[in-house]
Amino acid sequence: MESLRLDAPASGVPARAIDLRGVTVVSLSAHDIDVHVGKKLRDRREALGISQGRLGRHLGLTFSQVQKYEKGANRIGAGRLFQVAAYLGVPPSYFFETLGEAAAPGDAPPVVSAVTPEELRQVGLVFSAIPEAETRESVLALMRSLAQSTRRETVATED
Repeated sequence: MESLRLDAPASGVPARAIDLRGVTVVSLSAHDIDVHVGKKLRDRREALGISQGRLGRHLGLTFSQVQKYEKGANRIGAGRLFQVAAYLGVPPSYFFETLGEAAAPGDAPPVVSAVTPEELRQVGLVFSAIPEAETRESVLALMRSLAQSTRRETVATED
């Protein structure tokens, strides 16, 4: 089933899904989107071990402005989001990944819960120090392979 995401007309309107001939339309308020983008910003910043103050200084902002972005209290403009993405080493689309997605019944909880914030920070720092894109892609492929084999072993054990 295809999924199409639309912004709700006004802030404060709850998200809802509508099925139109096999296309699910997920409508979110502007505030819901701001909160989602802010959470992704905070998660990435923390994974890299960057303080709100350091990010703010890089962008010419106060730490409290960064905090407002992360809470979804203030909207991040397109230009600023592009700057944030570049500094955090992700494409701007990263902040919209999983937007409007709901977990399907029976979906397994994410394995990330077993990883500590410190481990995520270390992985982010070491990974971002790899200068060659091809090498980074190889590391990602290895990590995906390890995660897949671990998931298969877990499922086999549960059966």
